[in-house]
Order: sequence, then C-alpha cells, then structure tokens
Amino acid sequence: MEKRSDFKKLYDAVLSLKTEEDCRMFFEDICTIKELETMSQRLEVARMLMGGSTFNEIVAATGASTTTISRVNRCLNYGDGGYRLVIKG
Repeated sequence: MEKRSDFKKLYDAVLSLKTEEDCRMFFEDICTIKELETMSQRLEVARMLMGGSTFNEIVAATGASTTTISRVNRCLNYGDGGYRLVIKG
C-alpha cells in the first residue's frame, strides 16, 4: 500500500505523545468513541489471533464480526507488521 505523504503530520503528532494520558487526550479529541472502540477491538482481535485463538473464540470474546477478524488476520499475514510492532508475545 502506498504511504500517503499527507499523513505525515498525523504520524508526527502521535510520535510526539509522551504519556498514556497524552494519548488518551489526543485520541479522544481526534476520534469518535466508535472509532476508538473499533481500533481497540481490532487490536484485541490481533492479540487473540497471535495467541492462537479461533475465529469462533474471538467472536465470542470480542463481538467482532468474522469480516473484521479476517481483515486483521490478513494484516497479520500480509500487512506491514504494525500489529506485531505493538503486540508483545
């Protein structure tokens, strides 16, 4: 996927955050609650996939759709490795 140069300011903003409270304040201002819930859910799906959970277990634990789980699984297998950078284990 081509990296868009107009995203640089957003990436720089995230990199400037120093604490969890900074992150909370920034993300609560820039995202809707639904967007935050969606991103959090995807991160949990990735953790569970990396931990060996099945799709059915993930649906039951997170409420994520199989489409979301498939998308995250595709990113884990063919993406840029972003999930793996932030998930330890």
